[in-house]
Amino acid sequence: MSLVKQFLILSALMVYVTISMGAHPYSAPGVTSLTNPSVKYKLTDQHAVVLKRGKVTTIIVDNAAIDTAQLPGHRAGYNGVASLKYEGQTENLFVPAVAGLNFEHIHDGTPALKEKFEPRKHPMQLRIISDDTVELYQSPTPNWKLESCGRYQLLDDGTIEYTFECIPRAALFKKGYIGLFWASYMQAPEDRRIYFYGKAKSALNQGESLIAARTPAHGVDSTHPPDNATFFPDVSAEFPLTLVNHPSRYVYSQPWFYGIRQKYSYTQMFRKRDQIWFAQSPTGGGKQNPAWDFQWFIPDYKVGEAYGFVMRAHYAPWTDHDTLQHTIQKHLSALTQK
Repeated sequence: MSLVKQFLILSALMVYVTISMGAHPYSAPGVTSLTNPSVKYKLTDQHAVVLKRGKVTTIIVDNAAIDTAQLPGHRAGYNGVASLKYEGQTENLFVPAVAGLNFEHIHDGTPALKEKFEPRKHPMQLRIISDDTVELYQSPTPNWKLESCGRYQLLDDGTIEYTFECIPRAALFKKGYIGLFWASYMQAPEDRRIYFYGKAKSALNQGESLIAARTPAHGVDSTHPPDNATFFPDVSAEFPLTLVNHPSRYVYSQPWFYGIRQKYSYTQMFRKRDQIWFAQSPTGGGKQNPAWDFQWFIPDYKVGEAYGFVMRAHYAPWTDHDTLQHTIQKHLSALTQK
């Protein structure tokens, strides 16, 4: 049996066990300082922390403006991974003024958004856990009252493991679910497509294939749900965040996708049980700068309970698809056990 098939069977089994035990399928793993009181951290008066491991260097930032030699002209609001470079690189993978794995939207699918970009606007606290791990904590936001913490850990091969946990502090989501969105603004890749295994919705009984997806315009055919989706959000027709509510004609069958910039690949990997939706825009970061994004929906939430997911972002020299697929298998396998 192939590693991919073993991975899919194990993911399905873990979902079944979780549900049969009565827990919410998206219960928080309990690893960040939001949910685990044993986590020790120290605060910093800086708005950026440099992490270096293996051949990768990254800079994690809160949502304050920064203007340093390492991050000249970094704009306020753009949190997460402000810079990602492989050994020998001088150019940032992401648009320098913005970021990747940037916590972007909180919503409930209704058009009455008081603030489209609340995670950008409400202050974040940078918490240093260790030499290779930092967290971005955000107290309950003014509009949605969502408290959250995102942990960025640089693994030994330079892959970023991102764990997000959140707690709704008020029942403000009118359609009964919490919608969350993350953006990665890529710096002018020659190829603006993303690649993933999937199938057309019109041919669900057929086998999967490698799909090269490029949306024709911002907010058109912009998001790709998983083929095992058990929840489809009710989104109002007048909802203003067009990357959220315009599904493409595809579903994905394996929980990872990648894009290529110059001679490097950027791969985002997820746990199948988290049912993350891929998203993309050909111009989300500017005319030549696509956004390679993802979103997450938490149905049947309860006030005061903690929810979370885990994903990994792998950045390395690009050779070919088969080599990349072989390399990331260890990360996909590790994610099923978290």
